[in-house]
Amino acid sequence: MEFEEGKRKFVNAWGTLGSSWGINKTMAQIHALLMISPEPLTTDDIMSELGISRGNVSMSIKGLMDWGIVHKEFKQGDRKDYFRSEKDVWKLSAQVAKERRRRELEPIIDMLAEMQDIKLDKSNAQQEFGKMTTELNKFAQQTDSILAKFFKMESNWFFSKALKLFS
Repeated sequence: MEFEEGKRKFVNAWGTLGSSWGINKTMAQIHALLMISPEPLTTDDIMSELGISRGNVSMSIKGLMDWGIVHKEFKQGDRKDYFRSEKDVWKLSAQVAKERRRRELEPIIDMLAEMQDIKLDKSNAQQEFGKMTTELNKFAQQTDSILAKFFKMESNWFFSKALKLFS
């Protein structure tokens, strides 16, 4: 396989994968392109490489910056904005997990905490509701606790412990 074909396959596969962690295909493709680029890229570079519109690039870059995985850079004497991706896979994974926690887990935890204040009678439906929301709340809290520990870990420590666990 030639380099350009491999690059295109990687960018497309990353685009498909992106939807599973909460971003659209184009955003993920731009992210993939920035990850494998040795130098920061301009909007024009991205448009040319992926064949997408300036507006789509701009909106996608803004979204990636909101996720905290793409950063803007300036080059002395150049008026263009340059963009680069986080290249450290551990930091990238942790940032995606932090954002998913903020966007998905925290709202559920807040909602489940509200459910704990509901006054329930002794009917089967209400008791089942209380039981399930309490169990889901415990699970969400435990997941949140695990994620908090994950964010504090360093990659070498994590992988050495994981290998021992699964060996």
